[in-house]
Amino acid sequence: MVRAAVLPAVNAPLQVAEIDLPDPGPGQVRVKLAAAGVCHSDLSLSNGTLRQPVPAVLGHEGAGTVTAVGPGVTTVAPGDRVVLNWAPSCGDCHFCGLAEPWLCADAGAAANAPYATLAADGSALHPGLGTAAFAEETVVAAHAALPLPDGVPLTDAALLGCAVLTGWGAIHHSAALRPGESVVVLGVGGVGLATLQAARIAGAGTIVAVDVSPAKEELARAAGATEFLIAGEDTAKRVRRLTGGVGADVAVECVGRADTIRTAWSATRRGGRTTVVGIGGQDQQVSFSALELFYFGRTLSGCVYGNSDPARDLPVVAGHVRSGALDLSALVTDRIGLDDIPAAFEAMVAGKGGRSLVVF
Repeated sequence: MVRAAVLPAVNAPLQVAEIDLPDPGPGQVRVKLAAAGVCHSDLSLSNGTLRQPVPAVLGHEGAGTVTAVGPGVTTVAPGDRVVLNWAPSCGDCHFCGLAEPWLCADAGAAANAPYATLAADGSALHPGLGTAAFAEETVVAAHAALPLPDGVPLTDAALLGCAVLTGWGAIHHSAALRPGESVVVLGVGGVGLATLQAARIAGAGTIVAVDVSPAKEELARAAGATEFLIAGEDTAKRVRRLTGGVGADVAVECVGRADTIRTAWSATRRGGRTTVVGIGGQDQQVSFSALELFYFGRTLSGCVYGNSDPARDLPVVAGHVRSGALDLSALVTDRIGLDDIPAAFEAMVAGKGGRSLVVF
């Protein structure tokens, strides 16, 4: 028996229950979780903003130790420390052929197939984003379990599975930040904090953090922000004042709301780059005039999983963790148990804290 946080239906409260996990089949591995981060995407899955078959065990940002492998698995072995990859690429689709694995057409396939059963009545359970990390153990495809490089604490390594790779990739891949450039990050949650650290490591000049909560300033400055602003109607104007009157070279939106996306765009200089990391609902409509699109010459881009190739980027990021340049623990404001996940969801909705980390 394995304890897990189960989402019985969309918009229903999570229920901690015992589940039955099968032995890993061909190409699968079983992982004992050390920790799992509570990401805003999990909240979006629970409320229907993102599609997820239910009932399901949510959680996609996790790390742990392999306890068993199925037939044909050669990439990991029992005892190996791994980071879960919620978007493993197939290597064969059109996007993988373009060397864009973050857009893999089959990356989300595992979420649609039942992977375990509820111990109480035998009903089938789906794995949230294919990983089901809000559980003491999980079973995933072998290519969804990436070997964790040495020298990285296993518990904090869970953050590498989503927040850190997303923030790192937003700066290094999507925005392609150059040393000395200015950057503004809107939203100082787990991903925002990772983005700030990535900007600092990339050698950014002025680093502006924006959030609705004054309590986030200390977290933001510890992550690398040189300036902190409380979000308001004049945020874009204040960013321009802090960046020589022209706006930031790069703006990264980590909230997923129409108003913050529009603010990020307006805070970007002419010819600059606006990257949208936050996941918004279909009702969040952003408007631009044809004239401003021409005049400002800005680039507006979405950013999926930081446009990262986890197999390539994980060792690079781990190197920064080992050197001390990237502080994973600085992203975590609360270490909690499975029963505390609903409260962590409420904190995210209220804009409180950084990352909550479920520790097993």
